[in-house]
Amino acid sequence: MPVLLVIAHGSRDPRHAATVHALVRRVRSTRPGLRVETGFLDFNVPSVPAVLESLAAEGVRDIVALPLLLTRAFHAKADIPAVLRAAPARLRIRQAEVLGPSPLLLTALERRLYEAGLTPADKSSTGVVLASAGSTDPEAGAVIAEIAREWRHTGWCAVRPAFASASLPRTEDAVRELRALGCARVAVAPYVLAPGFLPDRIARGAAEADVLAEVLGPAPEVARLLLERYDAARVPTLAALGA
Repeated sequence: MPVLLVIAHGSRDPRHAATVHALVRRVRSTRPGLRVETGFLDFNVPSVPAVLESLAAEGVRDIVALPLLLTRAFHAKADIPAVLRAAPARLRIRQAEVLGPSPLLLTALERRLYEAGLTPADKSSTGVVLASAGSTDPEAGAVIAEIAREWRHTGWCAVRPAFASASLPRTEDAVRELRALGCARVAVAPYVLAPGFLPDRIARGAAEADVLAEVLGPAPEVARLLLERYDAARVPTLAALGA
C-alpha cells in the first residue's frame, strides 16, 4: 500500500501546522492501516524534500502525494510537481488531485455553520458568503464562483463568493450585498483549511455578519475526502505492481 504524503503549504502562523496535524491524525484514525506522513512547502518542518529523502532511505517505493489544497492553482500546477520531480529516483510517486470541488466540502462547510449556531431551518432565510483565500489563477476563481452557484441550490437564501486576496469582492462587500438582497441573516463560511493570515482577513471582513464559521480544519468530511483522493490516485500504482 503506498504511503500517503500530505503536502501542506505551511505558514508562519503556528495554528496552521497544528490544524494540518490534527487533520492528519483524523485521517490516520479513519484508516489505521495506512501510513500517512506530512510535508510542508514552506515555513514549517519537515519539508517535502526531507520527507521524500527519509522515506527513500527507509526503502519505501510507492507514494501518493496529496496536495492539501482546495483549488488547482499555482502550487498544485507548478510548485508541487517541481518538488516531486526532484525526489529520489527510486521513489514511484503519483500526485493526487486537489481536494476541491467536492460535495464532501459543502457538507463540511454546513457542519461548520451549524456548529456556529445556525440550524437547517435557518437556510432559506440566511445568505452565505463563501469566503476563500483568493488566487491570481483564473481557473481557481471560476471554481469558487461555481461552487457558490451550486451551493445556492441546496436551499440557502443566497450564496456569494468572496476572496481575501487577488480577486474581488472582499468578504465585507459580499456581506453587505446579501444584506441588500434582504436576507434575514448573513453567515460567512471560510472556504479554507487552516488558520493564518488570509483566514484572519476573512474574519475581519465578517465583522458585520451574524455568523462566522470556523475554518474547515479536521472536519470528518475533509478526512474522508483525503482518503477518496488517495484511493483514486493509488489505483494505477497498484495496477503497475500487479496488485
